Amino acid sequence: MALAVFLLTYVFLAGFKIPGIKLDRTGAALVGAAAMVALGIIRPTEIAESIDLDTLVLLLGMMLMSAYLTRASFFHATAFYVLRHSKTPRGLLLAIVLISGGLSAFLVNDTVCLMLTPLVVMLVKSADLPPLPYLLGLCMASNAGSAATFTGNPQNMIIGVASKLPYGQFLGFMALPALVSMAIVYGVLLFAFRKELPRRSIHPEGAPPQVDRRLLTLCVIALAGVLIAFFTGLSMAWSALVGAAVVMLVAGVDPEEQYRKVDYGLLLFFACLFIVVHGVNKEGWAVAMRELFAPLMHGSALQETFGFTTLTLVASNVFSNVPFVMLARTWVPAMHDPQLGWQVLALASTLAGNLTLIGSVANLIVFEGAKDTVKVTFWQYLRVGLPATLLSLVAGLGVLLAERALFN
Repeated sequence: MALAVFLLTYVFLAGFKIPGIKLDRTGAALVGAAAMVALGIIRPTEIAESIDLDTLVLLLGMMLMSAYLTRASFFHATAFYVLRHSKTPRGLLLAIVLISGGLSAFLVNDTVCLMLTPLVVMLVKSADLPPLPYLLGLCMASNAGSAATFTGNPQNMIIGVASKLPYGQFLGFMALPALVSMAIVYGVLLFAFRKELPRRSIHPEGAPPQVDRRLLTLCVIALAGVLIAFFTGLSMAWSALVGAAVVMLVAGVDPEEQYRKVDYGLLLFFACLFIVVHGVNKEGWAVAMRELFAPLMHGSALQETFGFTTLTLVASNVFSNVPFVMLARTWVPAMHDPQLGWQVLALASTLAGNLTLIGSVANLIVFEGAKDTVKVTFWQYLRVGLPATLLSLVAGLGVLLAERALFN
């Protein structure tokens, strides 16, 4: 029964529709979790132990920090002043890639895309430039940059909690693959839109945003403290929540407004999905699935790595990356090199989000936010997403393997 519930839940998570039933991703996870309990697969007393509280607390803490940074106009100010100094259309694209990827390395990429999309739309309109390459640069670079740390995206947060790897060590290995991936995204976009990016000077218009300097200073200090705590090995989850609590305590602004910026649907989605995956694990189906895919990862550590990368890329697009990571986190400890396995899982599941329009929540946020400006079809996106994903994944994996050979 657990497998049936699991598969039906994934039907909705993958975006398929059943006539007469309207469920989004969060609703599907909630129904799946309720079914696991109703069918007796999971007892009510097991629910608490099935939910990874540290992942939820980490996500909540980072979302609250981002909410206060938004209130202080951090995202708008950072993007505005860098983009205003871009002299050419190609320079503007490079600036968007660097800002989006750089911010997403330490803040949740979905939040970065949500905050920057309106500003990018405004800037390209004022400069009379085609919006599509810049919006693609925003979401694709955000996905690529977020691979660098445990706090860059939701699936990496799960990996960070499950792997118990040091934050600094993970960043040390993942920073260069993420940077190389960002560079490839930029190169692919330049090639794909070479005829639409004129070689001329631009002067984007618009007034600079009003910055709350006191709140911004407080947020930057708190965020720096949180990152220091990460690097020193303190609990990522509770470090993030303490940082958010300190800002909330001394910010002097109404916290009610910041609460409204938290994506509670995402938190509910995670909690319910943990319950669904726990039911699958309890009945042994996760082990059975691992054995089903074993031929892909049979042989040496190198063959296992390439097989696991391929499986992660495909499964992350079929099932979505967060659910797949929840399932695959039980497989990694049994690999030849578990540390490399965690890094490969993070890199491949994150870059997989660039393959299709629906491959990443960040993609949907950008193009939903810009729907009045540009319409992009599945195939228009795939024309750029396919080469960007494959090239960046091959290059990023090559860099990661080279680092492992040099420093292990």
